[in-house]
Amino acid sequence: MRVGRAIGWTLVVGSAVVALGRPLALQAQTAQPPAHPAAAVSGDATYTRDIAPILQRSCENCHRPDGAGPMSLQTYEEVRPWARSIKTKTGIGPKAGVMPPWYLEKNIGIQKFKNDPSLSDKEIAMIAKWADSGAPRGNPADMPPPRRWDDSSKWAIGTPDVIVKTTEIVVKANTPDWWGEIPRVPVGLTEDRYVSAVEIKEINDVDTGGGGRATVGGRYVFHHMIWSTAVLHDDGAAPDPLALDDDSTGWPVHEVGRNPDFFDPKSARLLKAGSSIVSDSVHLHSNGRDTRAHLEIGFKLMPKGYQPEYKRALIALGNGVDIDISPMEANQELHAYAVLQEHTKVLSFEPHLHAPGARMCLEAIWGYNIQTLNCVGYDHNWVRGYHYDDDAAPLLPKGTILHIIGYMDNSPANKNIPDPRNWSGSGNRSVTNMFIDLGNRVSLTDEQFQREMAERREKLKLTRNSVVRGCPLCNITPAAAARGSQQQQP
Repeated sequence: MRVGRAIGWTLVVGSAVVALGRPLALQAQTAQPPAHPAAAVSGDATYTRDIAPILQRSCENCHRPDGAGPMSLQTYEEVRPWARSIKTKTGIGPKAGVMPPWYLEKNIGIQKFKNDPSLSDKEIAMIAKWADSGAPRGNPADMPPPRRWDDSSKWAIGTPDVIVKTTEIVVKANTPDWWGEIPRVPVGLTEDRYVSAVEIKEINDVDTGGGGRATVGGRYVFHHMIWSTAVLHDDGAAPDPLALDDDSTGWPVHEVGRNPDFFDPKSARLLKAGSSIVSDSVHLHSNGRDTRAHLEIGFKLMPKGYQPEYKRALIALGNGVDIDISPMEANQELHAYAVLQEHTKVLSFEPHLHAPGARMCLEAIWGYNIQTLNCVGYDHNWVRGYHYDDDAAPLLPKGTILHIIGYMDNSPANKNIPDPRNWSGSGNRSVTNMFIDLGNRVSLTDEQFQREMAERREKLKLTRNSVVRGCPLCNITPAAAARGSQQQQP
């Protein structure tokens, strides 16, 4: 398959074409990550010195009392019975079931992301060696101070400025998937404010001790919610989303297990006074238990008086119609494309698939060059969004083609599939399919695009021979581009 190939960037300057023929390194996609042999770690490994710091940083946020994890992992007594399981879960690579739930493939693409909880190869090997050597406690004096957790730490965005709770619903143990509208809830703001981050949590009465279905449907019953905030009409109706003055704001789609969204400081989103939470597209699926649940939406606000500089880019990148998944077959591919009509800064990459989904890659095609920006695994029970670091977010010129490749596993190896003998196509249910990149992006004017690239050049100390993945023109200054254009004139 033609992915990860790189030939050379072609820069169009006015009517002139400047060929930049420096080859980029070839990086082949691999479906399996490299192994993490315990032998890669020299010396012994103990809980107090080596394992506890890893768990505190990357595991305790969920695996603690009242956390989302099925067991607490804060003390040696709590951790020791799970040593073999921890080794297995951390070592299976960037795919469904890995812990922490972060599926980014580290052998290809951009590697700098915000709030990355994943473990290094050395840490994975350390855990394996510790488990294989009997999971020794070690010297108590080596134990780091315990992490302190309070109510604010339950929100990854910090204590929200505004929290809105949806109406509680009941999902019965064996009810079929449901898709529809939920009651609208007032936000409660009396003045317009801009939002720097938003986070959604499902609150339910499911015991964290486990149980439930072996296929899709573990802890949560809200699979996803497409939603907006809108100022309702006097009769309670929502405004027409196609109207130019609809007084509504679209927000990132909530998905099961989803991490929060942080907006670019120059493109915070508007939360209008008097608005309500509106959704006519909630997908519920049973987890095998009668479950009472609601969502809590937390907004972190920008300072009063803030005004955004960048506008949100509305790019449809996906295929929700033409999906054909054969039975009893793994590694089936789906493809979708979108041409950027404006310069674009890609803030995040977020695969949205359904139960057969196993993996998705994102490419940028500029001229005859193809760059793989990222490949990530997928788990329908625990969806992730990948927010790029500020100096790594792709800066793509208009005319770039974004390409997503989905890898679908409808075989007995995929435990999320109730019956892999069935063909499946497009649809809203978990056993049918969607294929979308729900990542956030902003549009840039020519001036903003040049300024972003200049800041990137300065921060990364780029030269004209540098190659920056996801920024094909970063090493081309306006002066150099102008000189190239003049050289092409007759």
